[in-house]
Amino acid sequence: MISVPSGNFGNICAGLLANASGLPVQHFIAACNANDVIPKFLETNIFENKKSVATISNAMDVANPSNFVRIMEIFAKEMPALKEKLSSYSISDSETKATIKKVYEANNYLLDPHGAVGYVALEKYLANHPNQKGMVLETAHPVKFYDVVQPVIESEVSIPEAIKVQLVLEKKSTIIENDVENLNEFLNSL
Repeated sequence: MISVPSGNFGNICAGLLANASGLPVQHFIAACNANDVIPKFLETNIFENKKSVATISNAMDVANPSNFVRIMEIFAKEMPALKEKLSSYSISDSETKATIKKVYEANNYLLDPHGAVGYVALEKYLANHPNQKGMVLETAHPVKFYDVVQPVIESEVSIPEAIKVQLVLEKKSTIIENDVENLNEFLNSL
């Protein structure tokens, strides 16, 4: 079992393609936030396009994931085969925050909001499959989302040394005209 925080479904599509190519993974879980088009589709077989909803796991705020059509092609648009290999859950912001806090207090591990969505989705799947085990693909460092994470854990998010080094560097930028030839010239000069 691999639970993948899923917005545009690129990472889980890659996993499913690797599985179709021989990677031995029993099942994938598409962990979604409030943008629940795919969990609803897998539940009802009806694809209802919606507008995206802003959440605290904002990199996953995608209502109509463009990579899902690729997933459908991997399974030749056969819903039974897709559902045998893929489940999906929609996780609320309140569940996400509660999970960040719970995992931090119980295990001294700090999830980012996206990883927390994956964690809850895995918990939900395993509640119905108690003899199985799984893993979550954590997709970002919590420091990227300190404004969400710090109030939840009521503590500062420590900044890794590799990031601290980056924070003190001088910003460098080059302004070029909005033109393909200028862009090519600039890139070739590097």
